[in-house]
Amino acid sequence: MEEIRIDTIRDNLARYESRRADTDGRIQAAVALVLVPGSEGPELLLIKRTERDDDPWSGQMAMPGGRRDEEDHDLLQTAIRETREETSVDLGEAEVLGELDDLSPSSPHLPPIMVRPFVFALPSRPSVSISDEVALHLWVPLVRLPASRALEEIVIREFRLTASGYRLGPHFVWGMTERIVTPFLDMASRG
Repeated sequence: MEEIRIDTIRDNLARYESRRADTDGRIQAAVALVLVPGSEGPELLLIKRTERDDDPWSGQMAMPGGRRDEEDHDLLQTAIRETREETSVDLGEAEVLGELDDLSPSSPHLPPIMVRPFVFALPSRPSVSISDEVALHLWVPLVRLPASRALEEIVIREFRLTASGYRLGPHFVWGMTERIVTPFLDMASRG
């Protein structure tokens, strides 16, 4: 993969018209793609959700984010608030590079939710202090993700399925997170 640069991501997102989903009857949520400069180019913050019985995405790799609260002015504020609550990373002064397409789970077994991804750039890697909703965090160089593509068999709540995603050591990024990362990488690498 060619070099990926924040400037290229910024320019591509400025020209990108994100698709909006119908929110009728759906829970609204937002996630943050937090980018920082690294030795190999931009790095992306990923988290692993804590395993909990009441969380349908329990134990999965994700981006910081969550459901919109009544107090949130908009979904951008949701992404900023949730990132701070889950990782202590303050995006209040971060550069908002843009928004990606809204998406919903492809499985009928998951809640009716609509997720809006926002892309942020910070000038340097912040310290991360995870909440009890998060088991761990990783900073992943974007340039390494294409080589980590994998098709794996996974078991989720006694269901066995084959999923495409990214193998990052002991962690597998799949599902909605993969559905955000893959088109983002494609857009980010267009020069």
